[in-house]
Amino acid sequence: MKRLPIGISTLREIREDNYVYIDKTKEAYDVITNYKYVFLSRPRRFGKSLFLDTLKEIFEGNKELFKGLYIYDKWDFKKYPVIKISWAGNFQTLKNLQEMAQKILYDNQIKLGIKCRNQDYMPACFDELIKEAFRKYNERVVILIDEYDKPILDVIEDIKQAKKNREYLKGLYSIIKDNDAYVKFAFLTGVSKFSKASIFSGLNMLEDISLSPRFGNICGYTQKDIETSFKEYLEGVDLERVKDWYNGYYFLKDNLYNPFDILQFIKNDYLFKNYWFETGTPSFLIKLIKQNRYFLPRLSDIVVDDRLISSFDIEKLDLEVILYQSGYLTIDRMRERRRGGIEYILRLPNEEVKTSLNDYIIDYLFDHTQIRSRLQDNLYDAIVDEDMEKFKEMLISIFASIPYNYYIKNNIEEYEGFYASVVYVYLQSLGFDIIGEDVTNHGRIDLTVLLKDKVYIIEFKIDGKKGEAISQIKSKKYHEKYLKKFNKIYLVGIEFSSKEKNVVNFEWERI
Repeated sequence: MKRLPIGISTLREIREDNYVYIDKTKEAYDVITNYKYVFLSRPRRFGKSLFLDTLKEIFEGNKELFKGLYIYDKWDFKKYPVIKISWAGNFQTLKNLQEMAQKILYDNQIKLGIKCRNQDYMPACFDELIKEAFRKYNERVVILIDEYDKPILDVIEDIKQAKKNREYLKGLYSIIKDNDAYVKFAFLTGVSKFSKASIFSGLNMLEDISLSPRFGNICGYTQKDIETSFKEYLEGVDLERVKDWYNGYYFLKDNLYNPFDILQFIKNDYLFKNYWFETGTPSFLIKLIKQNRYFLPRLSDIVVDDRLISSFDIEKLDLEVILYQSGYLTIDRMRERRRGGIEYILRLPNEEVKTSLNDYIIDYLFDHTQIRSRLQDNLYDAIVDEDMEKFKEMLISIFASIPYNYYIKNNIEEYEGFYASVVYVYLQSLGFDIIGEDVTNHGRIDLTVLLKDKVYIIEFKIDGKKGEAISQIKSKKYHEKYLKKFNKIYLVGIEFSSKEKNVVNFEWERI
């Protein structure tokens, strides 16, 4: 049985020490034979670094590593000088970033046997390194940059510092374009794609393959990989549950697993946990949600246009795009708009993200860390057992538990969307299938909760007339959409008071 490549992102170690390797050299071959300047965006821990290292070994001519792989008899494995930049470290100050750039370029000088005359100004050193490598080896240079955006994303909450880091990187990366005659191939990976008006202005020749169906599986594991390459490791494991928990990332080809999740799941004796989610905290995103009074039910069915691939900038952060690029949302499907252009429908990828992200929102926004689990257990039982009185009691408990200081200098509780968001995030954290702003031919249902044998149709009202919520459900005939699919349909009208900051009327009927 082959070993599991946990924490390993170097191809040589994987191949020489008999680790499991999912062959991505077909995608590598397609990239290097059809493009010169390439950009790939994928969420963190998705296999970008391993793919970049695979390209390095190909261009360094190490053919023996590829025996038995797709590319082995298709590429000439000619040796090229390779400059590899991989960002890691502390980027809280510009000096930190400059020192790291100096170290990275120094390491490349050692590897290539070249010494820059200008060791203090990194753009000049980078420029010299490219030209001298070309002259020394009489071959054009390959440039590989891993996590090109990390020095910006690490300080994204400090806009002033993020701008400084962005401008420094912009100056460094622009050297690539200036040396086009000396460059054979360049490949950049990252989580985010910053706009052409900022960091990419010096790299407008880049081909973005992030949402090319041809390269949809360039990183990540497919279901076939799970059932073949990992078959021995997963004997007796409920693969459908594994799929529900960890599968679901979609880049317009196959649904994918994050490799980190699968490797950790096997390593930890098949314990279902939020392995990937725990490697990063989305505190900045939650702050944006709070600041923008984001209507959380939209997370279940977000529609965005070409913003998804046209990138964002520091001064204008688009929450939906950041959630997608960070891996907290993925593409559900793509469609053409009637008036032209493309739009993307986004969704939460799987149970891991659905439960973990909503748990995090609950704890961060409402300070429910100590009591969340108890509230969730009781709310889950109420929904599954169709105990409507308990459902009502749990909602009252949830709102009563939101600390008073949450409302100080914050009029968010006066908005209907706030109450809907609290209910949504709790129900979503339980793993239920939920639709926010569910469209019918008579209007929009505020919240629909779908279980195997029943459906809850929920309408929210704030500071209105008693009975207004359930009356709207009935008058608009929202339930008709689900008559053929479900035998049990519950109509639930929930009314809030901004003064009481809680539920003041709860009515329901079963159809």
